[in-house]
Amino acid sequence: MPVALSYPGVYIEEVPSGVRTITGVATSITAFLGRASRGPTDEPITVNSFGDFIRVFGDLSPDFPLSYAVRDFYLNGGQQALIVRLAKNATASKNADLKLEAASVGLRGDKLTYTIDAKGITAEVAGRYGIAQADLFNMTVYEEPGKGRVERFLNLAVTVGAGARRLDRVLAAESNLIRVQKKADGSADLVAGRPTDSTAAEDPADPAATPASFKKFTGGGDSALLTAEADVVGDKNNKTGLYALDKADLFNLLCIPPDTREGDTLKEVYQKGMKYCADRRAVLIVDPPAAWGANKDTAAATARDGLSGLGLSGVEARNAALYFPRVIQSDPLREGQLDVFAPSGMIAGIMARTDTARGVWKAPAGLDASLSGIQGLQVNLNDAENGMLNPLGINCLRAFPVNGRVVWGARTLRGADQLADEWKYLPVRRTALFIEESLYRGTQWVVFEPNDEPLWAQIRLNVGAFMHNLFRQGAFQGSTPREAYFVKCDRETTTQTDINSGIVNIVVGFAPLKPAEFVVIKLQQMAGQIEV
Repeated sequence: MPVALSYPGVYIEEVPSGVRTITGVATSITAFLGRASRGPTDEPITVNSFGDFIRVFGDLSPDFPLSYAVRDFYLNGGQQALIVRLAKNATASKNADLKLEAASVGLRGDKLTYTIDAKGITAEVAGRYGIAQADLFNMTVYEEPGKGRVERFLNLAVTVGAGARRLDRVLAAESNLIRVQKKADGSADLVAGRPTDSTAAEDPADPAATPASFKKFTGGGDSALLTAEADVVGDKNNKTGLYALDKADLFNLLCIPPDTREGDTLKEVYQKGMKYCADRRAVLIVDPPAAWGANKDTAAATARDGLSGLGLSGVEARNAALYFPRVIQSDPLREGQLDVFAPSGMIAGIMARTDTARGVWKAPAGLDASLSGIQGLQVNLNDAENGMLNPLGINCLRAFPVNGRVVWGARTLRGADQLADEWKYLPVRRTALFIEESLYRGTQWVVFEPNDEPLWAQIRLNVGAFMHNLFRQGAFQGSTPREAYFVKCDRETTTQTDINSGIVNIVVGFAPLKPAEFVVIKLQQMAGQIEV
């Protein structure tokens, strides 16, 4: 702010530059919806590796196709995912001795055990926490002894005045497996006295112990199958199901794997998911129905005839892409037997890999877009069959003799030639969504600023710098900035009427890079050409 001039001398004033750097948002954060063996429900949980997923939601399981889709995502180059676990009529296991319960529904009692001991507790430790030594105990929790995770909690107490080491507080803060049950008023239902120590036979670490003698939980049931649209879509007001993603700040891709390996995601779910993606500036990755590839001889024709039956049309289809056929993988939980899997997870991983290596404007297709971790395709399409589906906006997965299995299509579901849509190509659409989201977040500072030329000049400076940086990275068509993009914010875009209404209009345009979908090589025979 200006310096108040009150005495003769030299004054220093720092003048703001008006530069507010606009940072590009992430482009391949992938949201997954589906059932899992355990974990929080209706909450978007960030995981950065498949190991993270296992720790929170459990390992691979043939009962939960979501686990395979997330594995494929990371196997093919994915970096960050949001997992929304869905559950229907699932219950939590409980333990009567200490009034404990599983931290999440669906974690069955036969998978949880615990032990109690006083080893390592001294009078000094008891004094530090202000609790009598006789009241302190240690707890070890086992998830499927010998297989799953082990959690160890020291210096616990169940007395009301136990402070920070009270059982319910420690488990709530540190355990992913169990919690203390709550009373009707929401307070912890603590037992009256210290639990007795486990005997050697009750300790899973004791070679002489038997699982039947462990301190254990009972009850608990996995989620029922998600058979109805509401089971997946959920309720917008309560932010459940698909709408749990309202709690997430940003996601770019959405995968909703089939609830069973041989089943299909309901078309009504895809329709709602496509509309939601359009609202959130994201892209829905659609798995093909299993029946499309059931008969290899007629698969291409079945896909061609079945596309319209999905009901994925209209302007929101610009934010969706479908890939056909499904893929064949070995299942480590079924002795390596080959089975058919939906490809959406690995397609999202390939998009993330391409974004990192080349940028969101590069089509996630071609010889570099190889499918990792598969043994084959449900259907091996030939050129003619590919040529039947590509003009309809169905992206094909192909197998080539030398290059293996690759993604061989980059169109949105508005990519049919007959539609002549401006958002025909997936990289063009994703680039636009990236620019929109980045500018939306990067221009929040404009709100409530004086709406006149100084503001417009700052907007042109900052938005122009962002667009020029993309131009330098090769995101646009054109050899000069003037050919590649423009930014307008002045008296022409914002009239006096707009100013009176509190509106500032910023117009941004860009020349998108479109993929070289067809490469034509013309050969001419030069017969009888004589140099004179």
